[in-house]
Amino acid sequence: MQKYYVGGFIFYKNNIDSTKQALSLFNGLKKDNQDNPVPLWMSVDEEGGRVSRMPDEFVDMPTNLAIGRKNSTELSHGIGQILGRELAGFGLNMDFAPVLDVNSNPDNPVIGDRSFGNDAERVARLGKATMEGIREEHVVPVVKHFPGHGDTSVDSHIGLPVVNHDLARLRKLELVPFQAAVKDQADVVMIAHLLMPKLDPDHPASFSKAVITDLLRKELGFKGVVISDDMTMGAIDKNYSIGKASVGAILAGGNIILIGHDYAKEKEAIQALTDAVKNATISEEVLNDRVYAVLKLKMAYGLTDEPANGPDVDRINKDARSLLGKYGLK
Repeated sequence: MQKYYVGGFIFYKNNIDSTKQALSLFNGLKKDNQDNPVPLWMSVDEEGGRVSRMPDEFVDMPTNLAIGRKNSTELSHGIGQILGRELAGFGLNMDFAPVLDVNSNPDNPVIGDRSFGNDAERVARLGKATMEGIREEHVVPVVKHFPGHGDTSVDSHIGLPVVNHDLARLRKLELVPFQAAVKDQADVVMIAHLLMPKLDPDHPASFSKAVITDLLRKELGFKGVVISDDMTMGAIDKNYSIGKASVGAILAGGNIILIGHDYAKEKEAIQALTDAVKNATISEEVLNDRVYAVLKLKMAYGLTDEPANGPDVDRINKDARSLLGKYGLK
């Protein structure tokens, strides 16, 4: 924060032990950032199901697949609100959820029950409801993983998946939930680490102009903030320079680079971006465009570095049990 003025943090399960400890960690970081003019993103992957970072004091939320089987927008909206309340209580302001991938490949090792199912319209409807529920609690929802991680047989945490679909197929299936989210004023889209040779044979989606600018921004009309998936995942780290990938993502139309692990890699990405601005690889016009979109979103959500009071765990759990009980998901 003091040397590199980072825009925010992502927290994982090993950062969050208990409600008391987590609140102390988050408030401490905010306090340390108070000399900086811009408040921090404080973010987690809180999807429910097996991808949860919240302390064990909270009632477990069902998988998206379980929600998908109930096929209720009231349920998915309510789940979004519960997730948003949990995060907001801690002063967290960004949730990397909901997952809008259509689970079209039963051999998919990374999505599976994180998806609402294999029907694109159902994923769109339920994903949009969860997104709205999170947003209503003044937490920024991040829809993911554009343009669709559902039909992969490689885990991008380990290697680079290749998806050979053309645009016609994507428009019929994978893009349907993202199109719905964009129409519903989605604030942030996360880009998947996928190679899509029929769209761009030379760059993964993470830093592909064809995917981010041409498809997401121009064709789907998305005007919000684009964030990369974690650049330290194997799909990128084993195949590309993190510095070059980070610069490429900004040039391709991205706004925020996510580096989830390894201080040396964080420094490498920051240095590469700084050098790219100094040598005009990233022009002042591009820099301003990418940064102002982020600042505008932070202002729109009223981000602050003021300490949080902590979530009302008992009340949230009571409401969660009531919601889940109504749908037989206790």
